[in-house]
Amino acid sequence: MELKAAQVVFLCFLCGLKADPEDGEGGWSSDFSLQDEGVCNIDVLDRSQISYQEFIQRYAYSRPVVLRGFTDNTKFRLLCSKSSLLEEFGSRTVKLSTANTFSYRKVDVSFQRYVDVLLRPQAADALGSETLYFFGDNNFTEWKSLFDQYESPPFVLPNTSGAFSFGIAGAGTGVPFHWHGPGYSEVVYGRKRWFLYPPDKEPHFHPNRTTLSWVTETYPNLPEEEAPLECTIRPGEVLYFPDRWWHATLNLDTSVFISTFLG
Repeated sequence: MELKAAQVVFLCFLCGLKADPEDGEGGWSSDFSLQDEGVCNIDVLDRSQISYQEFIQRYAYSRPVVLRGFTDNTKFRLLCSKSSLLEEFGSRTVKLSTANTFSYRKVDVSFQRYVDVLLRPQAADALGSETLYFFGDNNFTEWKSLFDQYESPPFVLPNTSGAFSFGIAGAGTGVPFHWHGPGYSEVVYGRKRWFLYPPDKEPHFHPNRTTLSWVTETYPNLPEEEAPLECTIRPGEVLYFPDRWWHATLNLDTSVFISTFLG
């Protein structure tokens, strides 16, 4: 896989080169990973620190929270290793979306081709409309055997049920700011940095610029009062975001992740 010279220089400026892949990365490690995890100004709670009633009162309708130790997805994580997914789903067709706010374009490819050819670090100068991203649009019949092994977070909002969206993406990729209904996002492998704003505080961004460009060009110049809530989540951690909250994501490593949308 070849990378543009400018892309390599940029990524090496932001990231560290990994000499040896770690077994704990499920075979998804790459030569590039972004090192800046930013701050975490979102509450991070273990299961022993919060009850369901407290979740509803303090977070469900008002602010995001990161939850640790709420589920045990050890088996699911093993099934999401690179070798396991390629063996089971390599020949299946997956639908990719452009990584811009409005997802203008969809492209069908085999999962094997996505992993071998398209799963790569984000080019610094790429536009969202030029970046193909595997997240959501999962064929629930074909992926049922995998999703059946996932233990979703136990705190469900009243009168809602969960729908899964599964994805894999390279370092530096992500989706720019957008909003929708409430939900959870869990990292299976890698790290994912989140940026969030409440519904009444629309962030300044270009819908066809990537999160990577926003982080490097816009974020450093924001006045303090316009800074987002943010946190980097790691395997086993789950971020909850309320209804209509603006959010953007940035994968710091090649990442495997799953969201549970509540509706």
